[in-house]
Amino acid sequence: MQKRYFLILLLVFSLNLVGQEFEIDKPLIQLDSLRFGEDETFEVISWNIQNFPKHEHTVELSAEIINAISPDIIALQEIQSHSAFVDLVINLNLLDEINVWDGYRAFSDEWELDLAYVFKKNVIEVINIFEIYEEEEYDYAFPRRPLVMELIYNDEELVIINNHFKAMQGKENELRRKEAVKNLKTYVESEYDLANIIIVGDLNDHLTDTGNDNVFLEILEDNENFKFADFDVAVDSTANWSYPYWKYRGHIDHIIISNELFDEFEQEGSYYRTIVIDKYMEGGEDRRYQTVTDHRPVGLKLKFK
Repeated sequence: MQKRYFLILLLVFSLNLVGQEFEIDKPLIQLDSLRFGEDETFEVISWNIQNFPKHEHTVELSAEIINAISPDIIALQEIQSHSAFVDLVINLNLLDEINVWDGYRAFSDEWELDLAYVFKKNVIEVINIFEIYEEEEYDYAFPRRPLVMELIYNDEELVIINNHFKAMQGKENELRRKEAVKNLKTYVESEYDLANIIIVGDLNDHLTDTGNDNVFLEILEDNENFKFADFDVAVDSTANWSYPYWKYRGHIDHIIISNELFDEFEQEGSYYRTIVIDKYMEGGEDRRYQTVTDHRPVGLKLKFK
């Protein structure tokens, strides 16, 4: 009887702990410190918002963070709920008294962890948004189909390709990521040979692996045509990496530009940045992980002549 009573108490205690973990207060954020966007430059952000929305405060916090960063376009990964995505766009328009925000979410991932875009409708003109490599034969390379946005910004035509590569370690997963890189490069070279290309996303691998172990080798070796805007951060172990947790710490979210944008990237006022939300959030990394996501946003700012 005592043993049964003890087990009941243990179960009640455990349920209370679960309830306490879920009932996390909305953390305060120094939103002014997150500013990245400017009127004189073009900004694109890539952000994996894990299992969006993972918490009751996720939509509201994500809207506040995106509005504070204020990019022209944000490419998102792991957008699980369409209704929450709609709420995100609504919240952005309520927060921002200057810009008009709009969004697009894909629907092709069987686990509903889809890619999406949110953008300032009054700043950019979206020409088209579509998925590529949709055929079943490309399931191996692309568990989530790349999402292409063709747009015009200040009379400049640009193409953004949003991605979420296969996750996890292991040779098979690395081969799938390597195949994705190969296919993306082939697509850009065949369809957009002279276009301003920006490839972004959670690419789930490092730039620092050696030799054939580096899934990005095909792009890294073609440095006359492609450049990782985040390369200096990726190779610096003391830098602000996009996935900061000690056990799996790494820089796995990347931004690649084509050579048509090399000059713009070298302009004064152009740069890459990892947006360190947790530095300005009450509770730091733990609270960001609990209420929003495990990834930090990564951003590219370009100054056009």
